[in-house]
Amino acid sequence: MIRPVNLRTKSESAQAMWFKATSICLLSIGLVACNGEDGDDLDKFIRESKNTMVPKIKPLPEVKPYLALQYNADGKLSDPFRSRKAFTKSGILQPNLSRPKEPMEAYPLESIKFVGRLSKTKLTYALLLTPDNGVQQVKVGNYVGQNFGMVTQITDSEVVLKEIVQDELSGDWIERVSNLALQE
Repeated sequence: MIRPVNLRTKSESAQAMWFKATSICLLSIGLVACNGEDGDDLDKFIRESKNTMVPKIKPLPEVKPYLALQYNADGKLSDPFRSRKAFTKSGILQPNLSRPKEPMEAYPLESIKFVGRLSKTKLTYALLLTPDNGVQQVKVGNYVGQNFGMVTQITDSEVVLKEIVQDELSGDWIERVSNLALQE
């Protein structure tokens, strides 16, 4: 038996094959045409700018040579890296460094507060609050604070102290008056 040949299917598939082949050829030609040696304007600019543009770099600053100077060449300054010791001068005013320290000399004067006053017959005591919340009694002649401060007067509103401190420039001992005002 002879089968009839469907010419329609063969002609359609031949057209599809011809369309594919033509598309591939055109696409190949298009790609080859884009791969020219000259390229576009951007490629030209990049090639030309490599030769013409020079980067602008500032020169490094001139390094000055190190010049070592001697500290205290004239001998008038004390060395800041050595501890200063209380030294004995011929001056009259000096603290007694050999006496035993009193308990209130362990606290800086700024941390002590005057909170009250007691009187017994002819003695007057000041009540001082320490940083660790303890209350201490002091009378005239006791030492308070870390600067050899001696209590000179106790009133209802303040405690007056005479401190002996060392002058930072000359090293001499000087006297200054400080007070603790009543804290309410």
